Amino acid sequence: MFVVGVTGGIGSGKTTVTDLFKAHGITIVDADVIARHIMDTGSPALAAVEQRFGTEALHDNGSLNRAWLRERIFNHPEDKQWLNDLTHPLIREQLLRELEAATSPYVILSAPLLVENRLTSLCDRVLVVDVSEATQIERTLMRDDVSKAQVQAIIEAQATRQQRLDAADNVIHNDGDRSLLVNQVEKLHEIYLRLADTNTPSD
Repeated sequence: MFVVGVTGGIGSGKTTVTDLFKAHGITIVDADVIARHIMDTGSPALAAVEQRFGTEALHDNGSLNRAWLRERIFNHPEDKQWLNDLTHPLIREQLLRELEAATSPYVILSAPLLVENRLTSLCDRVLVVDVSEATQIERTLMRDDVSKAQVQAIIEAQATRQQRLDAADNVIHNDGDRSLLVNQVEKLHEIYLRLADTNTPSD
């Protein structure tokens, strides 16, 4: 399977980009979606979180209180490390299962921490969705119920813009209007189809 890794900082528009690839019939394996599901109610990972942090980490209905946990790990580095040690192996295992099961001509692995977690080793190409830091902050404040300080902390905890660009085979510039993305995605889709076809072993 020919794997294209898609990454970008918070607020860069990764989901918008991957949705455009999905419209071309391409399978999207999303690390964020997998990360959410491994914390589903009744899961072993959620039970481990409750055991460490108590019921304040949960909503009244027993589901994960993501806002509380996000705040907790940003203020307690040792808790962030513990959570990473718990979740990263589970996420990687599910990622590999879903990549293996993909049937489209190529498959996209979407991960905000593609560079940081060395998931680039699973990819044949790396596509970075690039925006300015000002755009990241503006979009995240509009989308999420978080403070500007928290957005800044998230940005600083991620790879730098330059580190992502250094890892990129291709770059989509997304500081402008959504309509500007369509052409960029269509051109890359054609490139990836050709590369995937070239990469396919002959019978």
